[in-house]
This record gives sequence, structure tokens and C-alpha cells, in this order.
Amino acid sequence: MLKKIKFIEGVYLDPLSEVQSYNIGTGTKVWQWVLILQGARVGKDCNICAHSLIEDDVIVGDEVTIKSGVYLWNGLRVGDKVFIGPNATFTNDKYPRSKERPDSFEKTILGHGCSIGANATILCGIEIGENSVIGAGSVVTRNVPPNSKVYGNPARIIG
Repeated sequence: MLKKIKFIEGVYLDPLSEVQSYNIGTGTKVWQWVLILQGARVGKDCNICAHSLIEDDVIVGDEVTIKSGVYLWNGLRVGDKVFIGPNATFTNDKYPRSKERPDSFEKTILGHGCSIGANATILCGIEIGENSVIGAGSVVTRNVPPNSKVYGNPARIIG
């Protein structure tokens, strides 16, 4: 049985969080009702807000903000200085079926400095380019080039 970690030097762990990974960088704050599984890696100076989940095969860079209600599923790679807005949704299986787990999960990459708006949905297996912006409520179904702005359902480049 995995044990809840109560203290990591230089990291704030709210008493109501459940952290099972020691791979969390200094200066990071983990707020109430956050679950971080054993294999997850979280960089330094991150802010992980309430009601969030980070699975085992997730890598989060430095200076990342994860707002409330965000679940980071296996296969997600988050670059440095990324902003993930409240209730943004990620997937990791293109053809999900109950009781049928794939051998491996799709990799989704969030490039350095990108911003994901509130309630955006990001399908698996794509790359969000560095410094790009995903508008709130957008549904991203394909790769987003660096330095672009996308919005809509499906998301289209608007700038």
C-alpha cells in the first residue's frame, strides 16, 4: 500500500492533499484535495490548485500553474511555464472502452509557455506548440503550431 507523503523539504503540501511522489521540485505548492501518484514528476515553483489529479506517467515542467479541477492522465508531458486553466480536460486514449486498458497511452505534449483556457478539451496524441494560446472552451483535435492562438470546436487558428 502506498503511503501519503507528509513532508518534502522546500515544497508546500496542504494537509488535505495526498502526495505519493517524492519527485516534486522546491518551491512548488500543492493545495487541498490534490492527488499526485507515485511515478509523477513535478518541477520546481509550480502551483497545483485544489481538486486536481496527476497520474503516474506524467511529467510537469518548472513554473507551471495547474488551476482547479484539472486531471493530468498518463502520457501527458507539460513543458516549463505552462498555464492550464480551470477544468481543462485531457484525454489519453483515442478509443476508450470500459475494462479495456491499452498497452500504452498516447503522448500529448504541451510546449514551453503555452496557455490552455478554462474548460478547453485537448485530445490525446497531439502537440501544443510553445507560446501558443488555446481559447476557453475550445476542443483541440490536432497539433497547434508554436506562437499561435486557437479557438472553437474544433479549434482553428485565429492568430
